[in-house]
Amino acid sequence: MKINLLRFAMLSLLLVCFAGSLTLVSCQEDPKIRILEQEKEAKKQEAIFNSINQGWRFNAQTVTQTAGSLTSNWAEWRMFLTELGQKPKSSIGAFKQKAKALSKRALDLNNNIPMAYNTPEVKSRIAAITTKINAVNLYIHLQQIPDQKIVELIPSINTEVNALQFQLEEITRKSQIKMEDGESDMLQMLDTTRAIPSSPKVKSLP
Repeated sequence: MKINLLRFAMLSLLLVCFAGSLTLVSCQEDPKIRILEQEKEAKKQEAIFNSINQGWRFNAQTVTQTAGSLTSNWAEWRMFLTELGQKPKSSIGAFKQKAKALSKRALDLNNNIPMAYNTPEVKSRIAAITTKINAVNLYIHLQQIPDQKIVELIPSINTEVNALQFQLEEITRKSQIKMEDGESDMLQMLDTTRAIPSSPKVKSLP
């Protein structure tokens, strides 16, 4: 009986020692694994930053005369272009802040639109810009940032911005088209004809 108890005690001691050694080895390996994981994550974030940094090429230049002239009396348009032209450089965090600011500036384009350009067509162009910039803002704030989707959206946003500018120019062009020779006189004659009351019919005598 004593021998069995002795064997059991020795076996228990060996098990405790073995478990302790495993714990010691595990404690020694955990920091190394943690460091490797941190390095891996750092390289991944650096690759994402480089990808976005290279693809972040917004065109903030006005491409039509009308769009250029509106920067002086449509503050929201001017501030949007200014925000669009300022590229972050330091970190992913800086790009996140820029995307958030761009979303706000794009939304603000709906405010104080000059009366001549406050049309459904212009608002539709603004909505397209806002939607795509909001998508960039959404993607860049995800835990796993889809950098390729962000980079692919940027040329599309540039296209939408140019489309808005050409829409503004088209409105200006149409407003400046002069009436053809004789068209004004014809319109005046039509107005005059409409203005002359029709003479009452004279009843014939029985």
